[in-house]
Amino acid sequence: MRTIQFREAICEAMSEEMRRDKSIYLMGEEVAEYNGAYKASKGMLDEFGDKRVIDTPISEAGFSGIGVGSTMTGNRPIIEYMTFNFALVGIDQIINNAAKIRQMSGGQFPCPIVFRGPTASAGQLAATHSQAFESWYANCPGLKVIVPSNPFDAKGLLKSAIRDDDPVIFMESEQMYGDKGEVPEDEYILPIGVADIKRTGKDVTIVSFGKIIKEVFKASEVLEKDGIDCEIIDLRTIRPLDNKTIFDSVKKTNRLVILEESWPFGNISTEITYQVQNQLFDYLDAPIEKINTADTPAPFSPVLLKEWLPNSQDVIKSVKKVLYHNS
Repeated sequence: MRTIQFREAICEAMSEEMRRDKSIYLMGEEVAEYNGAYKASKGMLDEFGDKRVIDTPISEAGFSGIGVGSTMTGNRPIIEYMTFNFALVGIDQIINNAAKIRQMSGGQFPCPIVFRGPTASAGQLAATHSQAFESWYANCPGLKVIVPSNPFDAKGLLKSAIRDDDPVIFMESEQMYGDKGEVPEDEYILPIGVADIKRTGKDVTIVSFGKIIKEVFKASEVLEKDGIDCEIIDLRTIRPLDNKTIFDSVKKTNRLVILEESWPFGNISTEITYQVQNQLFDYLDAPIEKINTADTPAPFSPVLLKEWLPNSQDVIKSVKKVLYHNS
């Protein structure tokens, strides 16, 4: 094993796949000459040239559409957004074209494309640059949605996403690109649609994904001192959702807390809550707790932002609530 940054894991995954398959190319704002807005494509222009690592104008609808169209001629594009907030400009191409080409062509045209870039908040970026759209994309049939939380998962899942014959939404975070973690020396891939149990426990199941899962790890360390043994599940893939891993854990712990950096109405944790209560109602010893952001646009004020975002204290409070602990 070796230790690399999250941005290096992304770069290695793309580079390894581009060496393996000449139909793969990378396109987006500042991916080439600038080595990527977050340096996640560093050195790729030098290795692959400007025909396969392509800088674009600030035109998300345009280069998203070019990417989708190129899949119909045998290419496998990786489309990078500087942030998924900007993908809203190109979301028509994702929802109405990429997600539907296979079905509307009667299976004649698969759409092997990856749309990737950072999601959710990253400090004081205010309302229009701090949004999490995982549930929006996961709601659309035809799309797969992946949100890794560490370099190992990011590299293995991105390689799988690039090899997949369906469109994949691959979401990262500005605040994770410098995170370090161990990855194998040799090539590896991770299966899409399989959650990972980051910590085994017997008292309560905590489900999360993406960078916010760090708050779960912090909370579990505090709770362990109180004799509370948490099982932590990192979803990794949002769609397809690995219900089995969640169900198996809840059958053991009988309690569920979900942490998601998202507005509270109609999100991923809402879906998990429905699935668990529908399938495992008799296993639950307490109502399910879900923890989300405040139901407002993200504030710019650092004081308000701290209140808006969920944190480890919120997790601790919810865990004690489902365990009926008063302290």
